[in-house]
Amino acid sequence: MSARFAIVLVILLAVLGGGALLYQQQERLRRPENVATLGKPLLKDLKAADIAAIRIVEPKATLTLQRKDQGWVIAERGAFPADFAKVHEFVVKVIGLKIGQSEPIGDKDRARLNVDASGTQVEFDAAEGKPLGSLTVGKKHFKREVENPEKAPGDGRFVALPGEPKLVYLVSDPLTQASTRSADWIDRSSFQVEKVKTLELRTPDGSGWRIERAADNADWKLAGAAPGEKLDVTKANAASYSLSLLELSDVAPKDASDTGLQDPTLIDATTLDGLSYAIKVGKLENDSYYVSFSSSGTVEKTDGDERVKKLAERLPREKVLAGHVVLIPKSRLEDTLKKRAELLEKKEDAKK
Repeated sequence: MSARFAIVLVILLAVLGGGALLYQQQERLRRPENVATLGKPLLKDLKAADIAAIRIVEPKATLTLQRKDQGWVIAERGAFPADFAKVHEFVVKVIGLKIGQSEPIGDKDRARLNVDASGTQVEFDAAEGKPLGSLTVGKKHFKREVENPEKAPGDGRFVALPGEPKLVYLVSDPLTQASTRSADWIDRSSFQVEKVKTLELRTPDGSGWRIERAADNADWKLAGAAPGEKLDVTKANAASYSLSLLELSDVAPKDASDTGLQDPTLIDATTLDGLSYAIKVGKLENDSYYVSFSSSGTVEKTDGDERVKKLAERLPREKVLAGHVVLIPKSRLEDTLKKRAELLEKKEDAKK
């Protein structure tokens, strides 16, 4: 090998080696610096069995879920029962969050993505108050443009961890339940007035009506019916049956004052089972009425032990509800709140 050829070969190897080094450097720049974290749990040490409280904080509201002997409750609603299934689902989702993407971030981008104080803070504590983990839930992530980002559920969520102010993570779950709205957490089952025997409505202006029947299949009678007045049986059935289909839309704070329950519409009902219900209906707000109620009486064994057992199982729930002001959708009460004239058959229908 000549000296000239050897020199050319050395130069060629140097060029090729430099190119390889440059290629490797470019490949490293193309890959995320924290590629090793992708797919790993976001809160790796969080365990469901250890969680005794979940605190959700938004800029203008706070909601605290606490685990008690009787189940999960909402502290800001006078220990009103939370829906165990909803709490369990949320905990499982958070524990299962995997890092889908992570990027370095500055203060301006933190604010833009709501992973600063403008976001939703979610904190998990143990029974003795020891912090178990926390995260900031920011803006929703969309894979494509949507018409209404506020209402659309999202394809994921930007989140941040308190000890990592320079990083933002993307997770695949939109975490829509990370909310301080009590309506998103409550058990919506309400009290139920079944097999109504008498039903009376009294409005604040003194008007009202009363219907009654002797048995489950007996005809309804309108108390004090004037000559020519005839009760529309279908509407009477709807007025009574609606009380067995009640559900909650929310529960009012303990200190709620503008409820209209100081001068309410009164609904008094007795049942063929021997129970009595005194229901107060207050102000209509956001398509729901403020409602409070009390119940009394002893179950009469008219339909066998199974019926008695079913009613007995509802008593603990009704006892809890009776200690709160709840909100019930307008649609569930509108048949019961009809005026007297609306319960009567129209003259044209009577002629037919």
